[in-house]
Amino acid sequence: MGSNTANNDFAPVKSPETEKPFKVFVGYDPGEDVAYEVCRYSILKRSSIPVDVIPIKQSELRDSKLYWRERGKLESTEFSFSRFLTPYLANYDGWAMFVDCDFLYLTDIKVLKDLVDDKYALMCVHHDYAPKETTKMDGRVQTVYPRKNWSSMVLYNCGHPKNRQLTVEVVNTQSGAYLHRFQWLEDEEIGSVPFVWNFLVGHNEVVEGNPTTYPKAIHYTLGGPWFDAWKDCQFGDLWLAELENYKKEQEKNKVK
Repeated sequence: MGSNTANNDFAPVKSPETEKPFKVFVGYDPGEDVAYEVCRYSILKRSSIPVDVIPIKQSELRDSKLYWRERGKLESTEFSFSRFLTPYLANYDGWAMFVDCDFLYLTDIKVLKDLVDDKYALMCVHHDYAPKETTKMDGRVQTVYPRKNWSSMVLYNCGHPKNRQLTVEVVNTQSGAYLHRFQWLEDEEIGSVPFVWNFLVGHNEVVEGNPTTYPKAIHYTLGGPWFDAWKDCQFGDLWLAELENYKKEQEKNKVK
């Protein structure tokens, strides 16, 4: 877990409610530990608000008896289903975010948090995405289904009554279709976020001369530079530069 609190002598006095750290739950997979660390680092270094970054680790959830479903053959990561515990882990209170570990944030998370609207149960990028590839990352199977990648970055209104349906039992027993398609909700309860907050490498495009199409958060959904085969992917240089900055920060902390 990490936190980052902005220092601003001229900031207005905030109420205790607004001072609560924004909880960001990041999907964690032991095979992509470095991806998690860089994602976490990229969020915290740019945040102007208090943030708690919390990894969702399947091993810890199993030890706590919060997760017991068997891993299916089509689950490409350990957090394929545990991600839906986010409202529960946030005590069904306030807004919290879930994000896959294969993200790189380029913009202050406050800008994203400011988009939340309490009339929605959750908000995400409404991708129209049907990958042509049959494999992704390190050779794992690529699956295609409605609302694919919608659940890879979600702003949850954890206190919304509908999200109380996401109990530990439901997350462990319901189908992938039910969970990834948000079938506990009506369509009008799913708010939309601009695609630049979940910019899919290999799918979304930057339009020259249109700065609104440049990513605020890059999602290396097919595979990122932490895999040898993907070191030269689009925006791979940005991730590698962030990795170097993270390493330097770690060295500085060791010296201290």
